[in-house]
Amino acid sequence: MSEVRVRFAPSPTGYLHIGGARTALFNWLFARSQGGRMILRIEDTDRDRLKEDSVSQIITSLKWLGLDWDEGPEVGGDHGPYYQSERLDLYKKYCQQLVDEGKAYYCFCTAADLEAQREEQRKRKQPFHYAGTCRDLDPAEARKRVEAGEPHSIRIKLPREGTVTVHDMIHGDVTFNWNQFDDFVIMKTNGIPTYNFAVVVDDHFMGMTHVLRAEEHLTNTPKQLVIYDAFGWKAPQFGHMPMILAPDRSKLSKRHGATSVEEFREKGYLHQAIINYLTLLGWAPGNDEEIFTLEDTVKQFDFSKMSHKAAVYDVKKLTWLNGQYLSSLPLREIADAAVPFFKKAGLIDDTYLPAHQEYFDHLVDVVRVRVKTLVELADGSSYFFRDFDEYDPKGVKKSFKPEAAQLLQKAHDALAALPEFNLETTEACYNKLAEELGTTLGKVIHPTRLALTGRTFSPGMFDVMVLLGREKTLERLDKAIAFINAQG
Repeated sequence: MSEVRVRFAPSPTGYLHIGGARTALFNWLFARSQGGRMILRIEDTDRDRLKEDSVSQIITSLKWLGLDWDEGPEVGGDHGPYYQSERLDLYKKYCQQLVDEGKAYYCFCTAADLEAQREEQRKRKQPFHYAGTCRDLDPAEARKRVEAGEPHSIRIKLPREGTVTVHDMIHGDVTFNWNQFDDFVIMKTNGIPTYNFAVVVDDHFMGMTHVLRAEEHLTNTPKQLVIYDAFGWKAPQFGHMPMILAPDRSKLSKRHGATSVEEFREKGYLHQAIINYLTLLGWAPGNDEEIFTLEDTVKQFDFSKMSHKAAVYDVKKLTWLNGQYLSSLPLREIADAAVPFFKKAGLIDDTYLPAHQEYFDHLVDVVRVRVKTLVELADGSSYFFRDFDEYDPKGVKKSFKPEAAQLLQKAHDALAALPEFNLETTEACYNKLAEELGTTLGKVIHPTRLALTGRTFSPGMFDVMVLLGREKTLERLDKAIAFINAQG
């Protein structure tokens, strides 16, 4: 068996979409599980839709996700160039070959001509098909018109009857009738190849053995098979991954929230969680396991277990996974990843670390088990870095009743009298206080939490006290007591 060669071929028209990231992931998994090679190719011939810096953004996102490539931009290789815009001469050469062999033809129909055809078919309530106006033009006459400078495109000649069957690695055999298609353009009037032509030329000369892509490309496959046949080239094996749908089972779009890798990164999601989640959107190891690393997946990966059904995008599941990784990954990794979010929130600056590294790491370790994203981690740590002037209204109503002032005063005095201020002594102090007051520990902790954090939810109360330190803890208790008394 020849070496497995797969590719991820994005168009640089924006950030790396979550669907594109999944396509890249499964190509990567297939290549790595088979000991093959992953190629990155940039399909940048659609100049009207290109966006500045998209290539660098896509590359940055792939690297951040941990998906590397063996050939392509920044890596090189023996099958380049890896940008379609640098391969135009190759497309023109092979397009001309098809014309010379009578397998493609010059088309002189103008936009107005095509619109007239479209309008006529619309009146008949027919889907638009090119009428084949230029298909049977005399080749010699057509060449003269080209040489005279008449604008033209080039169309492939398709069979006019019969069927074609796509042997798909996921969906099995899918048969199409040729009357569904028309003689499509393979070279535009401006000399730029169309997608279906360029992708075949590239996949052939880059030696692709498998083409794994989104299901929306399944209907493109018959068109591409025609081109493979026209050249006498062996087609790769195709596998079309089911779509990712929104929760309402509509097409996933911006209105459903974040849809690009970069957006999720900015919202504080970890790349391990995104990769894990994307893996679940189309594949499962065959047991109830839901959390697995990229390395684990490579060892177990079997393409035959790819799902045949559309995957439903569920950001709640992703967020849950992210929380699992936040609490379980090595502290050093989470603390380092958290730094930019603490800076963005204005909690620390460039001078804060490494002078306070030990304290910062301790804080992150305490808070991370109660949050789901790095943004929440920074937000849930804000009261350690700055004072606050407001308390959660619901918490005030529940925990700051008049009698709470006396309770907090007793807590204040007991904490102030401790010979040492640490987890053991503060917890023992509160257990003793609850016993003396004849109440539950919770009845003492809830108003204390609100006093120290301004919130009704926080990490363990004694962890909070130790991180704040005795002086700040007592100061905030005093402030809360004054607030309660002022409420009457």
